[in-house]
Amino acid sequence: GQGGWNSRGCITQSISAYRTRCLCDHLTHFAVLLDVSRTPISEADSQILTVISYLGCGISSIFLGITLLTYLAFEKLRRDYPSKILINLSAALLGLSMLFLLDSWLSSFSNYSLCIATAATLHYFLLASFTWMGLEAVHMYLALVKVFNIYVPSYILKLCAVGWGVPLVIVSLVLAIDKDAYGSAPERAAVMLQSNDQFCWLQNDVFFYVTVVAFVLLILLCNISVFIVVLIQIRHMRANKQSVNRAGSLPDLRAVASLTVLLGLTWLLGFFSFGPGRMVLMYLFSICNSLQGFFVFLLHCLMKENVRKQWRIHLCCGRFKLNWSRSVTVGGHCKKNHLVNSDSVASDNTSTIRKISDSSTGLASNHHQGAHS
Repeated sequence: GQGGWNSRGCITQSISAYRTRCLCDHLTHFAVLLDVSRTPISEADSQILTVISYLGCGISSIFLGITLLTYLAFEKLRRDYPSKILINLSAALLGLSMLFLLDSWLSSFSNYSLCIATAATLHYFLLASFTWMGLEAVHMYLALVKVFNIYVPSYILKLCAVGWGVPLVIVSLVLAIDKDAYGSAPERAAVMLQSNDQFCWLQNDVFFYVTVVAFVLLILLCNISVFIVVLIQIRHMRANKQSVNRAGSLPDLRAVASLTVLLGLTWLLGFFSFGPGRMVLMYLFSICNSLQGFFVFLLHCLMKENVRKQWRIHLCCGRFKLNWSRSVTVGGHCKKNHLVNSDSVASDNTSTIRKISDSSTGLASNHHQGAHS
C-alpha cells in the first residue's frame, strides 16, 4: 500500500529490487502565509493559485533585486531617510519572496531540521516585511502629521534595530518554546513532509494566530489609521491648490497606490478570505501580494524622476548620456540627509503629497529640513 505517502505531484525516478526513488513537486500558493481560516481548497484552485504565486514571487524577486541594486549603487538616491527605509523594506520583501520560492524545494529533502530552519526563516522575513511597513507608517506620521521639529539621534539605526530585531525576538521565542511549532514532532516528520501540503511553515495554530495573524493585524490597523490621516491631508492640500493648478486625478491615484504598496494594505484581503467569496479574495490576495515587490519597483524606481535620471546618467551611452548629464547638472544638487526628498515622485509618503500639491513642499521642508542630522 501507499501508507503515509501522497503520490500526487510525484514521478518515479528509478526502481530497484530494494527501493523506489521518486521526485515530488508539491507546491503551495502564497495565500497560505495568511490563511486565517486554514481550511483546504480544491485541487484545481490550488494549482492555479500556485502558478500565480510562483510567477508573482519570481517577478517580484527580480525587480526587488533591481530596486536594491539601484539604490545601493547610486549614492544620491539613498541620502534621505525615506530611501533608506525603502531599501530595508525591499530587502525584507526580497527575502520573503526568495524563501517562498525555495520552500517547497527545500522541504522535498525530507529533512526535518532543514524544514524547521526554512519555516523559521520564512516566518522571520514575513514579520520583518510587516515591521518595516509599520515603520514606513511611523515615518510618514512624523514627516507629515507631526508639524514639529523632532530630532531623533541615530534615527535609521534605531529603525533597523526595531525592523530586524523584533522579528528575530519573536522567531527565537517560538523556537525556544516549541521548535516543533514549525512542523510535526521529529518522529512524525517523515509523514508531515510527505503529506499533501509539502510546505515548511507554522503548523501550530496557536503560534500562527498569535505571531502571524495578530502581529500582522495590529500593524495593518495602525497603517490604515495613518493612511486615512494622510488621505485627509492630501485632500486639504488639493483643496488649497485648486485655484492655482488643476493636475487632474492621476497624481491622487498615484499617491493612493504608492501608500497602499508601502503600507501593505492589500494584505488585508487575507482577513476576509472566508465564506462565499473566499476564493475570489484568495486569488486577489495571491496576485496583489506576490507582486508587491514589482509594484515597489514600478512606483519607486520606474516612476521616480530622480531614479530615471541616475539610470540615464550612469547606464546610457553616447550623445544621449552627455545631453542628459548636462541637463541634470544645471538643475543643481539635492539636499542631504533630511526627512523628505523633494525630488521623489510617489516614492515615499511625504514626497507623494509634495507632487500632488506644491504647497506641501513648504509644509514638509520648513518643519523637517533640520529635524535630523
